Amino acid sequence: MTIAIHWFRQDLRLADNPALCQAVARGQLLPIYILDDDHAGDHAMGGASRLWLHYSLTSLNKSLDGKLRVYRGSAPEVLAKLCSEHDISTVCWNRCYEAWRIERDSAIKEQLKSQGVEVISSNGSLLWEPWQVLKKDGTPYKVFTPFFKNGCLTAAEPAPCKPTPENIGYAEGDFGGLASIDALALQPTIPWDKVMLEHWTIGETGALEKLQTFADGGVSHYKEGRNLPARSYTSRLAPHMHFGEISPRTVWHAATLMGDDENVYTFKSELGWREFSYSLLYHFPAMPRQNMSRKFDAFPWGDDHDALKAWQRGMTGYPIVDAGMRELWHTGYMHNRVRMIVGSFLVKNLLLHWHHGEAWFWDTLFDADLASNSASWQWVAGCGADAAPYFRIFNPITQGEKFDPEGEYTRRWVPELNELPKKYLYQPWEAPPMMLQAAGVELGVTYPKPIVEVKASRERALGAFKSLAG
Repeated sequence: MTIAIHWFRQDLRLADNPALCQAVARGQLLPIYILDDDHAGDHAMGGASRLWLHYSLTSLNKSLDGKLRVYRGSAPEVLAKLCSEHDISTVCWNRCYEAWRIERDSAIKEQLKSQGVEVISSNGSLLWEPWQVLKKDGTPYKVFTPFFKNGCLTAAEPAPCKPTPENIGYAEGDFGGLASIDALALQPTIPWDKVMLEHWTIGETGALEKLQTFADGGVSHYKEGRNLPARSYTSRLAPHMHFGEISPRTVWHAATLMGDDENVYTFKSELGWREFSYSLLYHFPAMPRQNMSRKFDAFPWGDDHDALKAWQRGMTGYPIVDAGMRELWHTGYMHNRVRMIVGSFLVKNLLLHWHHGEAWFWDTLFDADLASNSASWQWVAGCGADAAPYFRIFNPITQGEKFDPEGEYTRRWVPELNELPKKYLYQPWEAPPMMLQAAGVELGVTYPKPIVEVKASRERALGAFKSLAG
């Protein structure tokens, strides 16, 4: 029997993996992973993503009975060499939608076909292909609500999930590659990752467990509870979905079984936002660097390196902002409500370019997804498709008071304020000196003073945004 390659990419699972099913049906399976930084360029994975990838590949390899082969280098060269040196009849993969991958994969298809190799690509990453959800005139949506309501919800129901292949026959032989997953050198040379890993079970099994936990409890509170960072009402599936440890179809169909109330609808709309982000990336491939609204090319961004560093380290003097940035640093994740707060603070209160935020999240988020990351940063900056209006500037004081009223989340990540009464938790500079002393807080020493003043920075931002209309 001939050999069929399945090239794992962002589909590190066995269940509902259409390309894997195609490969298993066509011959002895040669499962491979290629770390192709040669073509990724500026979009090579950041540190947190590489760490997750190491453990995700380890989990996948276990599911494949230790048969996963790993390679580092140019994917076209690796595949061409394998197909020329072995009896490879078919190469299968699930599609990716970043511009650099589309260009590379198209070239690979042509190259392999010229070698007489069958190439099969499938949709294993989205509910609908970007070219399936379009406006009546055939153009892509630029506003989320009609995209979801008029596009997604009127399209054909996502395809049923494919079962995990059984009785896989693996190809035997010397196929080269690296000696082990460790040889990919994905883990940090300085071990900063131990605390981060305590918060996750990486791999397909962990993803399914997360989905079940959400179905058992979180979804029933999702619509309102998703705004409360101290509560476990979100699915926390984003990293698992980014690496394809669970398919969006699995999540969508599971959500359908959870009911049809407003909580489930809201959760499905979040899956819709992921689809919207990928649609934008596909149709507007410059989105990761170029403002969707080109008038923002003239925006008067600031250049305050010290303020950027304070934001990155969670030392801005605004507790809810600092809590979010520290959660990110320690767990590789940040609650979605808090992402909006810290994003607004960076681009509007600090007036720093959204590129800084996108780059920091790219390196530190486990779910650093090019489509969602760039679309969401453009949204919060006001320059993207269906963006937040320029006058929506999240007040870090009132946001903390509203969404973490007892301070549970904030105190967890900003423990130096643990003894401060909640009345002053989100504006400690307003606390009487004796109260600060009793709480062990010395502003500027044990906890920073605010790096900007909320009202003044808001007025500065409004003036800058209004200048674009002039």
